[in-house]
Amino acid sequence: MSPDYNGLFHALLPETALVLGALIVLGFDLITGRRRSREERLRAAAMLGGFAVVVAAAETVAAGLMGPVFGGVLMLDTLGLFTRMGVLLLALLAISLAPGTVKFRHPAEFVAVLLFATAGFTLMAVAQQLLLVFLAVELASLSLYILAGFDKQKPDSAEAALKYFLFGGMAAAFMLFGFSLLYGLSGSIELPQIAAALAAGSGGPLLQVALVMVLVAFGFKAAAAPFHLWAPDVYQGAPPAATALIASASKFAGVTIFVRLLWPGLGSLAGHYDASLQGAGWLTAVALIALASLLVGNLAALAQSNVRRLLAYSAIAHAGVMLIGVMVTGVAGVGPLMYYVMTYGLATIGAFGVIGILDQSGGCQKITDLAGLHRRSPLLAGVLLVYLLSLAGVPPLAGFFGKFAVFAEALAIGGATTPVGVLALLAIALSAVALYYYLQVLKQALVKAPAPAAPRIPVSLDLAVPLVMAAGLLLGLGLWPSVILNLF
Repeated sequence: MSPDYNGLFHALLPETALVLGALIVLGFDLITGRRRSREERLRAAAMLGGFAVVVAAAETVAAGLMGPVFGGVLMLDTLGLFTRMGVLLLALLAISLAPGTVKFRHPAEFVAVLLFATAGFTLMAVAQQLLLVFLAVELASLSLYILAGFDKQKPDSAEAALKYFLFGGMAAAFMLFGFSLLYGLSGSIELPQIAAALAAGSGGPLLQVALVMVLVAFGFKAAAAPFHLWAPDVYQGAPPAATALIASASKFAGVTIFVRLLWPGLGSLAGHYDASLQGAGWLTAVALIALASLLVGNLAALAQSNVRRLLAYSAIAHAGVMLIGVMVTGVAGVGPLMYYVMTYGLATIGAFGVIGILDQSGGCQKITDLAGLHRRSPLLAGVLLVYLLSLAGVPPLAGFFGKFAVFAEALAIGGATTPVGVLALLAIALSAVALYYYLQVLKQALVKAPAPAAPRIPVSLDLAVPLVMAAGLLLGLGLWPSVILNLF
């Protein structure tokens, strides 16, 4: 079969639009930046970057569902289309919130690197070849390392970038080693051929080593325990706009590529749901990682006084729920998992948008810094209420139906006696713990009085629109969850 370069070109038009957009942002700032203030430069870069994201979304829709592209290197299916559109929406929200949440010496470079990271995410969504998977993951990861350390005026930002880079480099080594073993055992780097080769033979101990390597790498990407040690420091030290992207779009794309690798690629090695903690298979390891993430994330969040570290441990707990969704994908499909990841991303990016705006008005590190937010800015208090209640899983917000969809499918597989059912029941019980620490934050924002010298926080229209949009989507998707679930 001759290579279809025309199909490859059309399939990669979204990534092309993002990369060209990043170059245009840099070029425009280089030409006009000397005559503008930093705020004007950042606003112009955000407008150009947002336009590039919109163009990439249009190209994604235009490409449609092409199926396998270039001999199966890319897969443009419903999962890829939805993930691309989801990460582009989250990136657009992050870019829209950037003018009110960051003040850097090089604002155009920040937006450009953010676009490069987004290009890595969209490529991760459709990659179906191990080499392309690794390149896409590293394009996104290297960009995120830079974004985490972009605020040179804060030592915490440099520390966050260094820790993120060191842990990320180690995770990349595990991933590459695991991929090399899979290639050696199967003789191919394409997932369909790997699946066929591994289904024909056991692979022996080397295959188990490869699985462990891959799970370690993606456990880091998802901030799942016990590979989560980087997350609290990065969430605390990185600029809020960068943290928002790390916590939302990065997880979205990472979960998608994880699902593609485990089920279509390594589905024959999954094991059995009714004995996943005893029998051989990667379901065993995923179940244990999910259990550790649920316990560590929720219990450690109770002890946090820093709102960013609290959200980091909350993200670890949510990673545990996502892993339950990955486990049930083999029976229920990807619909419940994608719905959950999408709604989690919207709530997280909105919460860090609020934190970023508060940062520019006097700082926001401790939970007590949110005291009296309902008087200082009723808009920020209102949208923060929506975001945190959605993360806690309170109806009728989308976070509730996301958890309900995942847990219902987990319990439907074999009831409460299977390991995945036990995990679902544990996650439901720990949701009460999560509600407690989210309410501690909301208590400061909605009940406590502000400090005597605390100023009011004006929110411009261009910042209010993305915040209200994210909150509106959480409410709308909670009232009509079938909009996403029916896609799959």
